[in-house]
Amino acid sequence: MGHKDEPGGMHDGLHGELHGGLHAAAALPASQDALREPQEQGHKQDHKQDHKQDHKQDHKQDHKQDNDMARALMLPRFDAMRRAHEASPQVDWPTRKHHLTALQAMLHKYRDAFASAIDADFGGRPVQETDMLELFPSLGNLKHALSHTRGWMRGSQGWANLWLLPARRAVVPQPLGVVGVIVPWNYPLFLAVGPLTDALAAGNRVMIKVSEITPRFAEVFASAIAATFPPEWVTVVTGDAQIARAFSTLPFDHLLFTGATSIGHHVMRAASEHLTPVTLELGGKSPAIIGPGARWAHAVERIMLGKLLNAGQTCVAPDYVLVPREKLDTFVTTARQVAARMYPDAVNNPQYTSIVSARHFERLSGLAAEAAAQGATLHALFDTPAQAARRRLPPVVLTGVHDGMRVMREEIFGPLLPVVPYDDLDAAIAYVNERPRPLALYVFDTDNARIERVVDGTISGGVTINDTLLHVAEHSLPFGGVGPSGMGGYHGEAGFRTFSKDKPIFRQARWNGAGLLNPPYGKVFAAMTRQLIR
Repeated sequence: MGHKDEPGGMHDGLHGELHGGLHAAAALPASQDALREPQEQGHKQDHKQDHKQDHKQDHKQDHKQDNDMARALMLPRFDAMRRAHEASPQVDWPTRKHHLTALQAMLHKYRDAFASAIDADFGGRPVQETDMLELFPSLGNLKHALSHTRGWMRGSQGWANLWLLPARRAVVPQPLGVVGVIVPWNYPLFLAVGPLTDALAAGNRVMIKVSEITPRFAEVFASAIAATFPPEWVTVVTGDAQIARAFSTLPFDHLLFTGATSIGHHVMRAASEHLTPVTLELGGKSPAIIGPGARWAHAVERIMLGKLLNAGQTCVAPDYVLVPREKLDTFVTTARQVAARMYPDAVNNPQYTSIVSARHFERLSGLAAEAAAQGATLHALFDTPAQAARRRLPPVVLTGVHDGMRVMREEIFGPLLPVVPYDDLDAAIAYVNERPRPLALYVFDTDNARIERVVDGTISGGVTINDTLLHVAEHSLPFGGVGPSGMGGYHGEAGFRTFSKDKPIFRQARWNGAGLLNPPYGKVFAAMTRQLIR
């Protein structure tokens, strides 16, 4: 749900280097170079290359040592949790209920502190958005878990199939052990508490790495968790890039990462050292398709809301819009009206969120500038210009875009919205399918047949019909990506299953016919197999 030089939570952490780049070899003045014989020039080049290779090896060695040191700092905490799990691997319902209610109480107690910290980290994010987008779904997920976890714990049981009677079979969910969660910066509360809720409901112990890009929230959240849970149950890790990188190398029983697809590769590679199963919640370019039968004003309003909440710094925000060609200009006009109604004077409106950092502000500004230089038309939805010092970036609609532009290749993660015209619905579906499978897809229409054509004809992590974002807030629906946008899922029962081992159990009856198939094979065996394989 984020990126390194693109949007991201742990992306700076997992991809950033602690050391600088390669040192350039000292060069002689050009006049002196010109006097050298070819053999001397070749020797110089070989020497420079050898020096470069040596430095790269030194850098890699230093990098490994830093990683080992960071890992060593976390291992005592991890080992304590692992020992606690091994001493008591089964977790009953009263214990799980206690953990979930404690987490619920923590969210209420620290509500204002969380909102203030997030506001400070962003340089301006309204408390209303933190309440609506982070606290509300977190509490809703907790209530759902409290209502259903006891039933999920029961698993299933019954008679075995006909030829194995009178044996019985059962599936019993068991806690995995110690779960790791890597949290991004864009929704630091919801994307920490959501996986934590599911992992605790499943009876696990949880180690959480929060993003260094939101340091004030990280400090408050770590203190809140420490005041709520014993460290052998839940612990929070804060720290810089090296800590984040080392965190993913710990031998967790399951690791959930939310962040950029590019960083997902690194996390999965690190986890593979211990064959740690992973859930990757990544991102991508989530399309919104406005069908020919859509309620126009409603469609544009919901798309703009999904784009402008948190200033577009949302993994499932509409990344681009596909509209009927004849509606292209109308979209720009309607979007400008909607934005003015929702966020009057956005740059100076305290209810409009700032871009989280100067680097992300520069990245977004660069995407827009590059697109304009390559022929795109930028439609500013407000007359007030951006304010770099305050990281206030008003929304912009882009038309005339093409795949040669970075804004059409990278996940935007900000208030830039490209609009692409299409001639018929099949062309819109083909456009989506020609690109990496997205985390979310939105379709607007009043005709069920057209809606089904889009839903059945595309593959995405999730779909919301005639709205945006809301499939993520429905606790009974799994949340996850597909292909480049992620693997696995969580939320509700799906999260319980993700963090549980559904153990299959076969219980043989005292009196059974299994012995009839024992060797030596004779007439009885032949008669039995004729029945079994007919």
